[in-house]
Amino acid sequence: MTRAVPGRTDHVVVVGAGLAGLSAALHLLGAGRRVTVVEREALPGGRAGRLDLGGYRVDTGPTVLTMPDLAEEAFAAVGDSLRARVELIGLHPAYRARFADGSALDVHTGADAMAAEVERFAGAGEAAGYRRLRSWLERLYRVQMRRFIDANFDSPFDIVGADLARLAALGGFGRLDARIGRFLRDERLRRVFSFQALYAGVPPERALAAYAVIAYMDTVAGVYFPRGGMHALPRAMADAAADAGAELRFGERVTRLERSGARITAVVTDRDRVPCDAVVLTPDLPVAYQLLGGAPRRPLALRHAPSAVVLHLGTDRTWPHLAHHTLSFGAAWRGTFRELTHAGRLMSDPSLLITRPTATDPGLAPPGRHLHYVLAPCPNTDLGPGAADWSALGPRYRDELLGHLERRGLDGVGAAIEAECLVTPADWHAQGHAAGTPFSAAHTFAQTGPFRPRNLVRGTENAVLAGCGTTPGVGVPTVLVSGKLAAARVTGVPRARRTARALARGAAA
Repeated sequence: MTRAVPGRTDHVVVVGAGLAGLSAALHLLGAGRRVTVVEREALPGGRAGRLDLGGYRVDTGPTVLTMPDLAEEAFAAVGDSLRARVELIGLHPAYRARFADGSALDVHTGADAMAAEVERFAGAGEAAGYRRLRSWLERLYRVQMRRFIDANFDSPFDIVGADLARLAALGGFGRLDARIGRFLRDERLRRVFSFQALYAGVPPERALAAYAVIAYMDTVAGVYFPRGGMHALPRAMADAAADAGAELRFGERVTRLERSGARITAVVTDRDRVPCDAVVLTPDLPVAYQLLGGAPRRPLALRHAPSAVVLHLGTDRTWPHLAHHTLSFGAAWRGTFRELTHAGRLMSDPSLLITRPTATDPGLAPPGRHLHYVLAPCPNTDLGPGAADWSALGPRYRDELLGHLERRGLDGVGAAIEAECLVTPADWHAQGHAAGTPFSAAHTFAQTGPFRPRNLVRGTENAVLAGCGTTPGVGVPTVLVSGKLAAARVTGVPRARRTARALARGAAA
């Protein structure tokens, strides 16, 4: 059994009402703890926030939900249900990939539908390769989820065992691009199953093959969109927590933590003092460590993932070739990653994620209008332009992106804009995200699993971290897991027993 917070843990203060904090709150409530959630913003969500832009309801962070059972588990901890509170709409296709040569591929999560699409796109041989790849992804996920993702670590030796051998036998410690290449020869298809490594902060040719588990979540397990936008998820989690007895305090900024020796005794906000027996901290690592009085020593400084420029557009028209999610790949590929992760330059031939949420939920925009979200990966502020540089660079890059969109079939996009919001690394920096990136610490080998910043902080007995900077890492599914793992550190309840009890309560309800 892994380490847990010693002493009394009757009242827990959770700092931050993002997905990690709300997940932790629900699991703590399910284990019988009294919970107070303190959030600086007026609404829950954290990165999964909401922006009202002239009648357009804009999700500020994640654009889809994968692995909804992980969210369902948090609701079940208090005898509630995700699907009773949120309507989830399956996306078919999950993505549409468009390439510089004019070809296009719809990415389906159903095996037969995707095999047929791959055969149409690249031939029967590649379709057979896709089926082998899918089988490998499923086996990879089964090995990783139980032992390496949904697990707390006290030492690197915690991963030693049969599951580590199974992961090695599956090729998990090889390189992602090379492993995908064993199944698919078509370079375009290889992009579809390896681009996700960028969100983990590592180019596909350098990423561990184990990170293909993200492709499993995106291309096998199903992709969903909540009615009302992704912000509907944290809103429903906050409502479930409140109904289960949590005290939710919005619009309060935590200014410091009171201590007695190694224990946190109270969370002090700009409005009040909240005594506590334990605290779960979900802000980005620099903010959390500042509250704790300093960062733990590491042999090497943390490396951060690339950042992103996001352009939110409310328009009076749309373009039929756009799916809910469209991956618009430039002709360049490996060179793009070198620009982002080595040279610190903006992509000269960018690959873009274009999301059209009104394709699934027209109610997110005024009648007859459409919402588009354009994400362009860019260097973080440690490697590329600093936060101050973006005041001048941002408007220029916005115009560049519109030019790329025009050339890729969104003719007249500039003239169609009625409302817009540009988000740059300067904005992420202002929100407290290290290196101006919302994707936190990169998932290099030295920052993965037991080597990632741990959720128990040396020198503090009763403070636990949650969120994308700690175990297990970046992404909606893993952040939900991080909240559960933080709760387990407080309660000391073994994961298997807690999960079984929570699911039993949910079934009884």
